[in-house]
Amino acid sequence: MDSEQNATLITLGGHIELRKYRFLYFFILLVIYVSILCSNSTIICLICIHKNLHEPMYIFIAALLGNSILYSTSLYPKLLFDFLSEEQISTYSFCLLQCFAYYFLNASEFLLLTAMAYDRYVSINKPLQYAAIMGKKTMALFLSFAWLAPACQIAVPVALSAKTKLCNFVLKGIFCNNSIYKLHCVSSAALSVYGVISLINLTVIPVLFILFTYTRIFILTYQCCGKIRKKAAKTCLPHLLILLNFTILLTYDVTIVKLEADLSNPVRLTLTLQVIICHPLLNPIIYGLKMKEISKYLKRLFYHENVT
Repeated sequence: MDSEQNATLITLGGHIELRKYRFLYFFILLVIYVSILCSNSTIICLICIHKNLHEPMYIFIAALLGNSILYSTSLYPKLLFDFLSEEQISTYSFCLLQCFAYYFLNASEFLLLTAMAYDRYVSINKPLQYAAIMGKKTMALFLSFAWLAPACQIAVPVALSAKTKLCNFVLKGIFCNNSIYKLHCVSSAALSVYGVISLINLTVIPVLFILFTYTRIFILTYQCCGKIRKKAAKTCLPHLLILLNFTILLTYDVTIVKLEADLSNPVRLTLTLQVIICHPLLNPIIYGLKMKEISKYLKRLFYHENVT
């Protein structure tokens, strides 16, 4: 019975708004996807190649950009295929898999940003102890936790959803996210409570920790000389920009089901496209331009400048 349900076809109704210009949208999304892959991969390769970038801060950036590649790959190939198809359908099992990858990678991003905030705190406020605190074991622990913790938590509601009876087979969206709960015959109170707990664990607490950490950094550096304040601003502001952008986009995505009745289809579609386009492209732009060490290697790569 479960295998039959997982093979059930789900219609993705959000493509209706795009059907008239589907080939144009296909080309635009293809260009965006290739841009995401190339821009993120370029910076990851630079970090891997240059030994002076083998520091925790840059390793966390590489992990963050790797997340962007995986995040986009979980969405774009299916979107591109749908734009070329007469019917936009998906099996329920694939829909659950896409939903898992989508939220697992979103949550992982918050935890990676948390690790980066702690790394900056130690680097700026405890420079003499930095090497001892942020060693390879600590870095490996942070990376493992950033990927394993959300994977385990997100797997639970997805596994439970696989056994939930479906009464609706049309998903109002262009990919599978938390709207899949609208397909269930009966809303599960347990799933709702678990979802709130996961949201707090994987999003709210990390954001509060990041804000607290950077507040402490700015308070302490404000009392120091201008050079230290400038250094703190250069290394912390890119992370805060990424956090702000990502939090705004994810807040929309988490609440889209509840706001569905109040949003017109074009508005909902526009906001959804912002979620999948802006953030994966913004990461490499901000880190490529604002991080001095990465920026100089990019200039060397594209403009053949000498790097000292």
